[in-house]
Amino acid sequence: MELRKHLSLRFVFIGLYLVAFLAFIIYGLQPADAVEAYDIGGEIAIPSIGLQSDVAILDYENGKLNTPDTIVGSYEKVENKTLLIGHSTTVFRDLHNVKLGDEIEYKGKTYEIKMIDMVAKNKINMAKLLEPSEKDTIVLMTCAGKLLDGGDATHRLIITAIR
Repeated sequence: MELRKHLSLRFVFIGLYLVAFLAFIIYGLQPADAVEAYDIGGEIAIPSIGLQSDVAILDYENGKLNTPDTIVGSYEKVENKTLLIGHSTTVFRDLHNVKLGDEIEYKGKTYEIKMIDMVAKNKINMAKLLEPSEKDTIVLMTCAGKLLDGGDATHRLIITAIR
């Protein structure tokens, strides 16, 4: 009787394992951006670094912008200025290789990189970064500097491009 109970428990655990494994195969191996549910508001391309990505429209929620895992996110607070953010470990992994004068294509328009800055995270003034601009401007931002716990970093790489 004890042996039968032991075998029954073993089959239950094997069955649960197989169900979990099957769920992983079905859901866990899908592309990451297939899981993300963002409104796509355009595309970005930076030919000099081989970057091409969809751009998700982001909302400012609970004091922060939630950056998509594998694509670029955009936030527009004022006319003529768009903030584009992305993770330095995925979509913006080569952003540090851009140079002044490189071109960025965004929403069918071509912008030229005019400024490249590395700013300490605690020194960033988002109000100033997002203030209106006379010319059509995009600002790209990603983590840079020393990695911190929780996937953050000490600095931000900020690229400003003007049309």
